[in-house]
Amino acid sequence: MRIDKYLKNARLIKRRTIAKEACDQGRILVDGKVAKPGTEVKIGDEVKITLGSKATTIRITALDEHVAKDAAKDLYEVVS
Repeated sequence: MRIDKYLKNARLIKRRTIAKEACDQGRILVDGKVAKPGTEVKIGDEVKITLGSKATTIRITALDEHVAKDAAKDLYEVVS
C-alpha cells in the first residue's frame, strides 16, 4: 500500500493530499529513509512522522483498504 494512502486510512493525517505534501517535504520517513508519496509500505515497517515540532514513530501492524473510524488505531502501534 502507498504511504500516503496508509496515513489517510490510519487517520494519522486527515487528507491524502496533505500526506502527499508531507512526503514531498521530507517529513515522512519509512525505516529511516525519506518516503515519496508512492513508497510501498508493509507490515512491520517503522514510520516517523514529523509535523510541526511534534515527531511520532509508529510500527505498521495491518494494511486495510477500508477502515472504520474506531478501527483505525488497530493499523499501527506507537513506538515513540
